[in-house]
Amino acid sequence: MKKIALLITDFLEYLELEKGRSQATLRNYDFYLKRFATGAGNPLAAQITMETIRKYRLWLNRYQDPKHGQQLSIKTQNYHLIALRSFLKFLSRQDIQSLAPEKIELARQQTREVDFIDGDDVERLLAAPQASKASAIVKLRDKAILETLFSTGLRVSELTKLTRDTVNLKKDEFTIRGKGGKLRIIFLSESAKEAIKKYLDARAGVDAALFISHDRAQKSESRKEQDQRALSPRSVQRIVQQYARAAGITKEITPHTLRHSFATDLLSNGADIRAVQVMLGHESITTTQIYTHVTDKRLKDVHKTFHGKSRKH
Repeated sequence: MKKIALLITDFLEYLELEKGRSQATLRNYDFYLKRFATGAGNPLAAQITMETIRKYRLWLNRYQDPKHGQQLSIKTQNYHLIALRSFLKFLSRQDIQSLAPEKIELARQQTREVDFIDGDDVERLLAAPQASKASAIVKLRDKAILETLFSTGLRVSELTKLTRDTVNLKKDEFTIRGKGGKLRIIFLSESAKEAIKKYLDARAGVDAALFISHDRAQKSESRKEQDQRALSPRSVQRIVQQYARAAGITKEITPHTLRHSFATDLLSNGADIRAVQVMLGHESITTTQIYTHVTDKRLKDVHKTFHGKSRKH
């Protein structure tokens, strides 16, 4: 029988070839699982027991970073356990005897708070590029970026991979390949469509990327240099932060804040949470339920409207 260090290699190859997981996911799983294998003494799969897991969880909970002395957050500890549980599921599918994956329970986490903006803050942010001192083309680009982020709920990594061919402005929707290589439909608002159209109409060049840097004087049509001109996720983050400050928004705003704002806007206006799950590309409804703070605000109104109507006063 193989020891788990070799089985981990088999598992990572399975994730890459059969599941189409990203390189970032593979690196994380490799790190988490090798940490487990090393700590457990690289046992055979059949030697993994509940006692092995107990000791591992205790080690994770007590671990301190040697440089900064920081402990692992509950969320990070759970990432280690999720990777281990996925690995054990793989072993089960391969008919390799080991601990049942369902026996590994995740640590309880505090309810996650979601940062979002709404109302006047959204309007001021979306209007901020027009009042900036940037060049005309940069104003149009940045307006299109902000409108697209708020209209679609795209992750910043998904936004920066968009191409002009991807986004069909004759329709209100297009398809992307998101996290985990999964396809999903993205819907554009009229304001986002209009902002993208104005930007593309004003833009010169043949760059394939939808959003590009306009800082370079040199222009080339080579594929390599076209790809280099596409904005990076970090560049988009700086753009969002710049206009948030210009709009007078005091809290930190990131592209992900606009993704949260997109979901919050949908739910506060009555959208079904499962529809929002699909639009965000969440694999599990549990992930989408972090936005239930929005529906909670309506509970008081629901209580007043419907409770106690059958009682006699």
